[in-house]
Amino acid sequence: MASVHYRIVEHEDGWAYKAGDVFSERYATYEEAREAAERAAAEQRLPGATEDIEYQDEAGDWHEEVSRGTDRPETDVTG
Repeated sequence: MASVHYRIVEHEDGWAYKAGDVFSERYATYEEAREAAERAAAEQRLPGATEDIEYQDEAGDWHEEVSRGTDRPETDVTG
């Protein structure tokens, strides 16, 4: 199972959360950033619809898969 980690960090004279190398928008307070990260983490865990997907990999090869709506990542918030 995949994992998504949200980390609260200082950013642009305020606070943000990061998932990997991606920053959220800037929040004025730590508490606002933490609440937003908790909401984002909770949304990632929600089940969705099962979908057929197609994607191209780095070598240019195409792949078809079924993305199960119940295959959701584990999430956490730190910082």
